[in-house]
Amino acid sequence: MARKCKRRRAMAEMNVVPYIDVMLVLLVIFMVTAPMLQTGVQINLPNAEAKAVSTNNQTPIIISVNEHGNYFDDNGDQVRITELTEYLAGQLKNSQSTNNKTRPVYIRGDQEVAYRYLMQAMIAAQKAGAKSINLMTDPKTN
Repeated sequence: MARKCKRRRAMAEMNVVPYIDVMLVLLVIFMVTAPMLQTGVQINLPNAEAKAVSTNNQTPIIISVNEHGNYFDDNGDQVRITELTEYLAGQLKNSQSTNNKTRPVYIRGDQEVAYRYLMQAMIAAQKAGAKSINLMTDPKTN
């Protein structure tokens, strides 16, 4: 008895279900890890009861001061106090050329930092021409 050979036709459609599964797993991984990413230096901000400051849609320039009195820019790169005024002036100049407004300067000081380091950062921001200088704190928790 001879068997008839049936020819299989090639599938015209590709099965995309495995690709969707992989994409959903990647999406979940990114959603879980994204809030954990923090730019800059680890700073323990002091607790305070204060209102949030409006930035008027301006991205602030953030200077961090750790407990040892070291200064860091937005990217976490260390900046010497002697170069801080020049760095801030450059950042402020770049923002003024694009939209005619001065970006606010936020200073993130560790709760253990000496007051003089915060004052030096504020003086550097003032010399650079900053119109708005703010200190960052953690909201007071009960």
